Amino acid sequence: MSETRDEIMSATYRALCAHGYADLTMQDIADETELSKAALHYHFDSKQELLESFLDFLYDGFTERVGGPEGETAPERLSALIEMVLSPPVEDDERVAFKTAMLELKAQAPYDEGIRERLRRFDEFLHGQMRAVIDDGIGAGTIRADVDPDDAARFLVTALDGAGTKQVAVGQDPDCARRMLTAYIDGTLTTADTRVAEVGSE
Repeated sequence: MSETRDEIMSATYRALCAHGYADLTMQDIADETELSKAALHYHFDSKQELLESFLDFLYDGFTERVGGPEGETAPERLSALIEMVLSPPVEDDERVAFKTAMLELKAQAPYDEGIRERLRRFDEFLHGQMRAVIDDGIGAGTIRADVDPDDAARFLVTALDGAGTKQVAVGQDPDCARRMLTAYIDGTLTTADTRVAEVGSE
């Protein structure tokens, strides 16, 4: 089913961009493929099941895209992670429409366990990535030893999530979040010796 699944996932993306979450129907998704609505139901019993599968599909892509950030030091890898989250590979009108649909979908999470669990996986993965980098940095002496890795990672993930929501909801440019998170990494997490070394290498 791999090729058919990929086709359905791509169709779901296009349908979400065109119709948003609230008005999305199985017919809308079928219309974006060469499959009939009946054929779509052969693979997925309901829109709920399809959207849960779609979130799994997005999760696979997300973990591939933001896993293993590059950088010689932990602060550099943290900055790379932030940049990858704030600047996805595509940024156009279609992407904005998709982000809007995803915000609608997130709004269902308090009432829908399947959606909530899948969205939680995104946060848990990113938190794990952030924490691992911070732990490595503490061990290498580039992140301050008194930093709590769990708290710092949770703050970074929460700030990134808020920046994404503000960008969609009120059109706020994520550049402010980028600057403030960079200042947090440089001023609060990074050791003085590392800051001096990085400035000296510029």
